[in-house]
Amino acid sequence: MSAEQNKRSSKSGLPPGTLVHIGTNKTIDTRVTIVDYDEKNFCQNISNNLDYLLKSEQKTRIRWMNLDGIHDIDIMEKIADRYGIHILTMEDILNTQQRPKIEEYEGYTYIVAKLIYVHQDSKRILTEQVSIVMGNDFVITFQENEDNIFVPLVDRIAKCITTVRKMGTDFLVYSILDFIVDTYFQVLENLGEKIENVEDRVIANANKVTLKKIQKLRGEMLYMHKAIWPLREVLGAFKRGESRGVSDTTMVYLRDVYDHSIQIMDTIETYRDILSGIMDIYLSVTSNKMNETMKFLAIFSALLMPLTFIVGLYGMNFEHMPELKWKYGYPAVLVFMVVCVLAALFYFKKKKWM
Repeated sequence: MSAEQNKRSSKSGLPPGTLVHIGTNKTIDTRVTIVDYDEKNFCQNISNNLDYLLKSEQKTRIRWMNLDGIHDIDIMEKIADRYGIHILTMEDILNTQQRPKIEEYEGYTYIVAKLIYVHQDSKRILTEQVSIVMGNDFVITFQENEDNIFVPLVDRIAKCITTVRKMGTDFLVYSILDFIVDTYFQVLENLGEKIENVEDRVIANANKVTLKKIQKLRGEMLYMHKAIWPLREVLGAFKRGESRGVSDTTMVYLRDVYDHSIQIMDTIETYRDILSGIMDIYLSVTSNKMNETMKFLAIFSALLMPLTFIVGLYGMNFEHMPELKWKYGYPAVLVFMVVCVLAALFYFKKKKWM
């Protein structure tokens, strides 16, 4: 097992429901953010002391708890006990290699989504699994990293510039899913710019570096397809009313997110077709370069062929060769060889072979 990554094979042989973190190893403390709000009140607490936060009384209608870091099994067990989350759900939350899905349990709904975003500093495309547990008066989100992804959403709730303060937990879940889908558009814009740059480089100078960039972009598009396709099924389940606790008002908003997911899938398919076309262009450019090289070698060989014949002819050691004792034989042969080369060049030019 890698020193940096806990793999799925680490659970081999363990009974179902065994809590084992599968993902990047962490040494930092889990950070817990609790947002309590209703139409008139808002309160936010951030701490590494989960016991203190769990003891705080929920005085508002809705509580949103977000965990940055899911590697601490003790903390995960405390949350499961406090909110009655099934052990199999906790097992899925700890496995960061889950496929986006939705599952209904007694008292809550469990949702898995893949967050794909562009890091502000490094501009790298990062991925992260977001697990969502939706109850009647609480929503719990689980993340592996500490990038403060949901800060803009918390700020909107704090400033009361969104209808989430008036709605239930289903609308908060919609807001989270809508936020995740919006990040896909940002990533696609970033990838679109990279695809344009690669296309220009392929036409200007196709080399191995360009090929690696094409392959990297194709891999990123494939990963996005794998992340968004099942999420569309999750949103489709909401749209069809297969999830409990979703109001008709929220259903209208969820249908809008579903439409966005379809638009993203269409964009991904378009980009994948473009990348396939760029790969074809790359192969054509490299093939043309090879053809030009072979053409040059063929012309060069054709020019040398009569010269080689003449040199070979007069390189024979027969005794009776009249030209060997001729005073102007040597310069005459040289002139004849030049004439042969010029005639061949004229012929190639006339045929537009060069």
